[in-house]
Amino acid sequence: MKELFSAILSRLDAGENAVLCCILASSGSTPRGAGAKMAVFADGTALGTVGGGAVEQHAAAQAMAVHENGRGCVKGYSLAPGEAGDIGMICGGNVTVYFRLFAPADRAEVQGIIDQCGVSRDSWLVYVLRGGELTDFTVWTDAPARPLSIDASLVRPLLGARAVYRKGDPAIYVEPLVRCGRALIFGAGHVARALAPVLSGIGLPVLVFDDRAPLADPAFFPTAEQVVCAPFSDLSQTVSIGEGDAVIVMTPGHEADFEVLAQVLCTPADYVGCIGSRHKVARTKERLRQAGIGEQDIARLHSPIGLNIGAETPAEIAISIAAELIAHRAGYERDIGWATAES
Repeated sequence: MKELFSAILSRLDAGENAVLCCILASSGSTPRGAGAKMAVFADGTALGTVGGGAVEQHAAAQAMAVHENGRGCVKGYSLAPGEAGDIGMICGGNVTVYFRLFAPADRAEVQGIIDQCGVSRDSWLVYVLRGGELTDFTVWTDAPARPLSIDASLVRPLLGARAVYRKGDPAIYVEPLVRCGRALIFGAGHVARALAPVLSGIGLPVLVFDDRAPLADPAFFPTAEQVVCAPFSDLSQTVSIGEGDAVIVMTPGHEADFEVLAQVLCTPADYVGCIGSRHKVARTKERLRQAGIGEQDIARLHSPIGLNIGAETPAEIAISIAAELIAHRAGYERDIGWATAES
């Protein structure tokens, strides 16, 4: 998102306008869901996507119309053949797209969005629309950054992990801008090397920890924010784990796994996962019980880690772990089975 708004800002600084196309809501089978964005510039070029194919072509054409008339709008598109508003696609769903014109006078607003992307704090974009036109906009952290013409109590229930569009007059669209939290990887082996860039790619700052100096080398983790070489025995000396953090344990042995888990399960970490076979997991959980870790905390442990996609290679395992994290953060967790091998 930061890249998209940075491109918009660059055009505004050049004295040009830009139109933001954003999917507010989707239903049925659609290429992209709520929150998908595309910026269309006055020269007809675009950045981002709202799904490709006919829906993107129609959206781009509408964006050029907004460039001409200077008025934002909300348009619905049917992706099911034969239905009203059919645009020739066969996906079978419907999408609602909002078109917003940004002019050079809106520079401060766009800069504020970009600045917020660099802050490790949960935040949301909140739009209020009346008659299909934007009447209120704010960045929301603990409270709206600017006053809204609607009661804040209407917005708070919509502040979640996914974009939400509440129809009505006014209509309210709320979209996560920043989800705070980091990915803390304990163990710097082959899977960790494959996993770090994947997690960075989905917007998670990555920290890697290992007690083996040859492996705790920043050169192996160019996308990580920090690589730490330190004993696993007292993590409080090297890191503070917060409630938005995801912890992934993949040390080289059972003892080190247990050592890390016994500490991180006592933190407010949002997600804790450990690589390994079912047999290894059962033994580790029993040791945690013997160490006095409560059943409620043990139940938080995702292990075997990752979605069950038949992953075998480090790259495949990395994808399965990232997929589980995405599902967890979105509050959409499916049945998770054995996805990884003994570490």
